[in-house]
Amino acid sequence: MIVLAVESSAIAASVALQKDDHLLAEMTLNRGNTHSENLLPMVETILERMDLTVDEIDLFAVSVGPGSFTGVRIGVATVKGLAFGKGKPCVGVSTLEALAENLAFLSDKLICPVMNARRNQVYTALFRGKERLLPDSAISVEELEKILSAYPEPVLFVGDGYDLVTSQIQHKFLPIPERLRLQNAASVASVALREAQNGNTTDDARLAPVYLRPSQAERTRAEALKTTNQ
Repeated sequence: MIVLAVESSAIAASVALQKDDHLLAEMTLNRGNTHSENLLPMVETILERMDLTVDEIDLFAVSVGPGSFTGVRIGVATVKGLAFGKGKPCVGVSTLEALAENLAFLSDKLICPVMNARRNQVYTALFRGKERLLPDSAISVEELEKILSAYPEPVLFVGDGYDLVTSQIQHKFLPIPERLRLQNAASVASVALREAQNGNTTDDARLAPVYLRPSQAERTRAEALKTTNQ
């Protein structure tokens, strides 16, 4: 099975091709939120270099959040467009689960993906290897520390919230190289393949972002309406 995976939920944009458990190619640009300009050309380039066409893709995968509202929407829209009308299965992958997949080879370690959700909050979850211990959540750094206090062992943080969390939290953690902290499409592909093997797929029409909280625009509008109605 050939998997095309896209990741654009944070600053880095990434595209990967995987055949079963074998990574064929991966391209990552860590240059800022320019996904609308870069993502589709990256897909086209990687397919051309591997001498493949979109019609030869068996499974389409994309990180569906949490993360940047704009970035997630661009990634999902790109994959929906590529898969449109082809009748091929799609998988929407949790960004946090894909981040944990970066370190899943450390099967006995406690892995905590963290993404900066602003206002001193993080999008987070908890895994031991590939086993999920806690669901995806949007919580404060203080709440995360309380959760981790139940685990008397060092934790591995991964994601763009790494610096935020490690500068504030008291729980012991093990340092992780930046390369393993970045979101990447290869991990999205690995998770998606596992989900597909378990029968957890959707189609291009039903593929959709997953948000853990309202966007800034939605929060601003709600606050304005609340003020108006007072």
